Formats: sequence, structure tokens, C-alpha cells
Amino acid sequence: MKFMKLGSRPDTFFTAEDVRTVSTEVSSDLILQVKETRYLLHKFPLLSKCLRLQRLCAESPESSQNQIIQLPDFPGGAEAFEICAKFCYGIIITLSAYNIVAVRCAAEYLQMTEDVEKGNLIYKVEVFFNSCILRGWKDSLVTLQSTKSFPLWSEDLGITNRTIDAIALKILSHPSKANLSHSYSRRCRDDVSCNGTEIQRHKPASKGWWAEDIAELGIDLYWRTMAAIKSGGKLPSNLIGEALQIYASRWLPSMSKDGIASSKHDIPDSFPDSVGEVTTKYRLLLESIVSLLPLERDAVSCSFLLKLLKAASILRASSSSKMELARRVGIQLEEATVCDLLIPSLSYTSDTLYDVDIVIAILEQFMLQGQSPPTSPPRDKAVFERRRSRSAENIDFGFQESRRSSSASHSSKLKVAKLIDRYLQEVARDVNLSLSKMIELAEAIPDFARPDHDDLYRAIDIFLKAHPDLTKSDRKRLCRILDCKKLSMEACMHAAQNELLPLRVVVQVLFFEQARTTLAGGKVTELPKNIKALLTLHENDPDQRHLRSLHTTETSPVDDEWSISGLKLPKSKLSTLRMKLDEDDNEMDDNVSHQEGIVKTSRLKAFCSLPTRPKRMFSKLWPK
Repeated sequence: MKFMKLGSRPDTFFTAEDVRTVSTEVSSDLILQVKETRYLLHKFPLLSKCLRLQRLCAESPESSQNQIIQLPDFPGGAEAFEICAKFCYGIIITLSAYNIVAVRCAAEYLQMTEDVEKGNLIYKVEVFFNSCILRGWKDSLVTLQSTKSFPLWSEDLGITNRTIDAIALKILSHPSKANLSHSYSRRCRDDVSCNGTEIQRHKPASKGWWAEDIAELGIDLYWRTMAAIKSGGKLPSNLIGEALQIYASRWLPSMSKDGIASSKHDIPDSFPDSVGEVTTKYRLLLESIVSLLPLERDAVSCSFLLKLLKAASILRASSSSKMELARRVGIQLEEATVCDLLIPSLSYTSDTLYDVDIVIAILEQFMLQGQSPPTSPPRDKAVFERRRSRSAENIDFGFQESRRSSSASHSSKLKVAKLIDRYLQEVARDVNLSLSKMIELAEAIPDFARPDHDDLYRAIDIFLKAHPDLTKSDRKRLCRILDCKKLSMEACMHAAQNELLPLRVVVQVLFFEQARTTLAGGKVTELPKNIKALLTLHENDPDQRHLRSLHTTETSPVDDEWSISGLKLPKSKLSTLRMKLDEDDNEMDDNVSHQEGIVKTSRLKAFCSLPTRPKRMFSKLWPK
């Protein structure tokens, strides 16, 4: 670090009877009260350099012995005043990045300008500040940190702005043009072996060498510094995103691990004053980070955005910040995991464990940005030039959005559909999750994005187990989102014996599975016209052609009886179907409708009156 020494006389200040004085042959004639400290000094050396003391002495009545001057609001306190006083006496003082802000503010308070005396303290401090402090990386950071103690003075004197500009300039330039940071210097020292032999003399400088150092700044100074860096337009957005992630990990609680704790009990409904102040501080910090996020899609990871969204939910951040995060998450939702989407719900109007509404909002944003770009006629040059008059960031963002092709959108929708179905399996366990929310989220996925419905069936099965009090109509309403033709063999075997499913769903499962199995075995040469038409439509659907291999679909090890061995247990006998077929006819309230064909009620009643063993039942439908 740089430092500067001024003066030549030895230090002769001492303390006697709680009073600071200077050892001279001349008796003191001026008493200065700086906060709790009293100084017994002399008028001549002080007044010759301090215009403010001249005016105060002229305005103050002079006592018989010593004139008393009160300085209650002195910036920097007794320490800064003593440095100024020693400068007036010609005593040696040392200036560095640690005290230059306090000394500069104190000198300004005392009006130690060139008008009073040439080469006064303000001039010397400014020369040292501009020529040395602002040219050093560590000096600039320490100085900027020091401005927190004198925010108004530092703003008025331009210290804060000049220091921020100097730091931003060093970050935007090559690291070799600045004195390196603690962490960067430490990384360089790590390249030296124990015996002092240098292993890698010219290690390439990391582009993010500055992020850890400026992460020590408070949020106000950090925001201004990052805004200055972004305005330079030279730094890649991913480096800015990396710096924001480092800062969030440094200051937001538990951000470096699994995000802020996701329990309602972690933040009580009524905060004590101290806890409320801390929460307000974190909320301001979070909203400031959100405002600094780059517009580019891949500037930050989707996981980091969802951690911020979890923090925003717990800290009760503004709705605008939460919706901005939801919009950004929606743009890259295919990168998320189920754990990332489990955002705690702290709403006063809902008792659910997780915030399903925000996930629905995220999914809506994803579906909007995933649409194919419009095929509008090309604009003429004048219209194009008018569009270029908008801000560069908005244009780049819109351009990137429009460049997303339909094939990429289709692929991402397939990933998101799988993600949402597995998310539904987690939230379906919540007894407070309403049926309407479950259906709304499931129906938000387009039909083509679900080539198989195994995961969706799992979610429905879990929801039915967690909500045993659902009425028959509610169970029917829930199961309408399920397409039985898209179930694998394992899922069909489980659904056929699931006591929680409505009868019509079991009938559909048995119907399509037996039809598919029989047709694949080649045992039937001619099928009834309605079944043949239905299967023909099903086979012609390009999104359904891979159903023949659905039994190989990867499934997670679920805890219920989804394995073949589980189906062989005594509790899984086909007595379940026999019980369902004995239900009243009013269970079948309408004609059983399918997506590609309709089986009339009379055929369904005849089907229900058949023997209970599946092979015997389906043998009645097709000729031998």
C-alpha cells in the first residue's frame, strides 16, 4: 500500500489530566473541544492554516486565560483532528488509504485551503489521493470502504465517485494494469513451491479476479460499482453474473449451500425490531442483486435464479422482484431441477408447503418464450433503423429470444414436461394442495410434450393417496388429465389394480392395454371397426410411436408397489377389479369418451357384465 509522510518535527503531543496538549515553551491560549476529547493548544499555528478556526475565534468571546471553541460535529473525531493539528505544528504525520478519507473530510471542515496558505493540507491530500491512492487496486478498495463512515462528506467531495470510477476502470482493463487483490495475489503465491522455486512464473490472469474483492463492499457501494462496470459495456455478461453469485453467497444467509432455509418456522410472523431490521437489510440486498442481473439468457444459472427466488419468498421481497426472477427462470426452465422448484410458500392465504403459484407463473413464461418466432414480412430499412434506436440491451435480448428455433423449443418443452411431472409428484404429497392447482399445473403442459404419462400417473396416484377424502366427481376430474394410451406396461398393470382410480379409468387402461397386446401378438386378423379406427389414429400420431418401448422408460425407484414383484403380492390380486365392476351404474355418469374414439354406453355395460378375469373378458370382444 502507498503512504505519504508530511512534516519534520517529532511528535510532542501528550495527555495530562484527560487533556491532550503539545509540549512547547509557549503557554497554550486555545482550548478545543472535539467530542469527548479536550485539546489545549495554541492559536498561531492553528489559525494560520484553518480558516474555520479563525472565524470561530473571532465570533467567540475571549476569556481571561484561554478561548474555548466547541467542535461537536467534527468529521473523523479526535483522531482526524489531531492529524490536522499536527500538520499545523509541522509534526510528522502519515497518510494512507486507511485514514485519507477522514483527514480529507477534517481538512475540509477546518477549511485548510490554498487561500489560507500555499501548500495547505487539502492540496497535499488531493495530490496524494489522485496520484497514488486511485492508481492502486487495494488502496482504492480500502478507501472506498472508508467512505461508509463519512457518506455525505465523501459524496460532496467526490471521493466516492472518483474511487468507484477508478475501480471500474481497473476491472475493465487488463489485471496487469492494476495492483492485484488479496485473493488474486494469494492465487499467484500458491504457484510457488515450499522451497521458493517458482513453478509457473507467468500464469494467465483470471478474468474474474476482482469479484471476490469487491464482494466485501456494502450493498450500496457494490451496486454503484457494478453499475459502473456494466455501463462500460466491455465485460461479458457471464462474468457479471459470476460476480453477483459470489456476492450473494457472501452476504445472503446460507446461499452458499442449499439456499435459505425453506421452512415457515425459520421466519416468524411477527419480528422483533432487531430481527425486522436484519430482514429489511437482506430484502434490500436481494432486490439490488436482482436489479443488477444481466439481460442475457445464460449470464447466470437457472439454479442460482431459483435460489434467489426462494430467498425472495422467505424475505417477502417485492412482487416486482419475484416476478422478474420468475420471468428469467422461465427463459431457461429446462435447466432446473425438482429440488430447485420446491420454493417454500409463506403466503398468508395458503397453507401449502410449496409455492405452486409461482411455479405456474414460471411455466407460463417458459411457454411464452418457447413459441416459434412470428413469420412477419421483412421490414424496410427505415423501420429497421427506428428499431435500432432502442437501447442496445433490449435489442440484444429481444434478438436472442426471437432466434430460439421451434425445434429447440420442442426439445426444451419435452424436458420441462418431465420436470413438471416430477415436481407434481413432490407437491402432490401436500395434504393442503388443492385439486384445482394440481390440475392447472398439469394441464399447462401441452399434450405433445408428454410422450408418455407414467410420471403424471405417479403424481395422480400420490395425490389420491394424500387426499383420501376426495369425492368421486373430484377423482374423475383429476383423472381426465391422464391419457391411458400413453401408459407403459408397468403403469397399466399398476393402474388396473389401483383402488383409488375411478372405474372408467381402470376400464380404459384394460381396454387399451389388451388391444395393444393382442394386436402386437398377431393373434387377431380383423378388429372391430371402432377399435381399429382408434388404434389407427393412435399409431399415426408421431408423438406416440415410441409407446411400444415404453416399458424401458427410465423410472425412479418409487416407494409404492410399482415393481412387477409388488404386483404379485396378495394385496394386488385382481379382486380390485372385481370390486370396481360391482359398483353402481351411476358411477358411469356419461358415455365413456376417448380422445380418438367413443365407446357407446351399451357396449360399456356389456363389457362390465363379463367375467372378472381379464383374458376371459377380452376374449368376448374379438373373434377367435
